[in-house]
Amino acid sequence: MDASELKNLSASRTVDARGTSCPGPLLEAKKAIGTIMPGEIMEVLSSDEGTKVDIPKWCQKQGHEYLGTVEENGYFRIFLKKG
Repeated sequence: MDASELKNLSASRTVDARGTSCPGPLLEAKKAIGTIMPGEIMEVLSSDEGTKVDIPKWCQKQGHEYLGTVEENGYFRIFLKKG
């Protein structure tokens, strides 16, 4: 997906982990994924650079679909679909 498609996605759950450093954003995502149904979309907000690598790797290991990342002013919006 390109950035404009990602920006228009409607997430079932948004996890705001801005201001936390690794592994905080990933741990917050792991907790929150259990609150949505398979096929639903989750958005993770993070100001930590490492999250751009951590979330896609975690998705691959857990069977979730990494949809993409949008860079905003000072943080990242990372989208995934629960497997």
